[in-house]
Amino acid sequence: MRCHVNAADNFLTWLTGEELTLGTCAQPDLERWMADSTVSYRDETGHFVRWSVQHRHARGLTYGTVRWKGPLSTIDSEKRWDDARRLLNDDSLPTPDRVAGLLLILYAQKIATISQLTVADVHIDGDTVTITFGSSPVVLPAPLASLVRELVATRRGKAKIGTPDDAPWLFPGGHPGRPLTDSQIGKRLHSIGIRPKQDRSTALFTVATELPAAILARMLGVHIKVAVQWQKASAGDWAAYAADVASRNCP
Repeated sequence: MRCHVNAADNFLTWLTGEELTLGTCAQPDLERWMADSTVSYRDETGHFVRWSVQHRHARGLTYGTVRWKGPLSTIDSEKRWDDARRLLNDDSLPTPDRVAGLLLILYAQKIATISQLTVADVHIDGDTVTITFGSSPVVLPAPLASLVRELVATRRGKAKIGTPDDAPWLFPGGHPGRPLTDSQIGKRLHSIGIRPKQDRSTALFTVATELPAAILARMLGVHIKVAVQWQKASAGDWAAYAADVASRNCP
């Protein structure tokens, strides 16, 4: 118990020193704290962060490992794209499950992040649909954009009665005013053939190989130090990426 109290006190003290509060702390701030090798009580702080999110003292924070050593199992890129095509085209699957699965396998988002998404994180401007995981919005391709439009218009938890206009969550749960829990989303994805941990690891490995750390950090909502660690683990090459982009822009 003393360790948990010390962890909470240390983290709150750090937030104060950074002129932050639990309410204003964003995921990049948390990742910056996690990347500091001098911090203590890491596991206990994780419990405190999850408790704070659960009781709405904080929003949108997920606490996972800072260091990523690579994929959890053999990279299966073909399965990743097969799953993406199935989720995009199989109308028999529930729309929330399709969107959650696609955000995981295409954008390497954690279930804990997906469950905390709100309608405010989605911006619809004409034919363009964007979603914000980090500091920069991500433009969604047309098939996924259509599914997200549909989800925004029709989302409804089991306990929700009437229109979804006043429900802030993109994935509302069975209790009024609460989103689906991480475990509920995980079970639903498993039921449609998505393996959350393995498939996200494959997606993360692929994305980290293709993009420089700065773009990873902005797109996925992590601190730049964490993104650099991911890229090193996946052997991503910034120079090769820049050269490839330059060649695409040549006339």
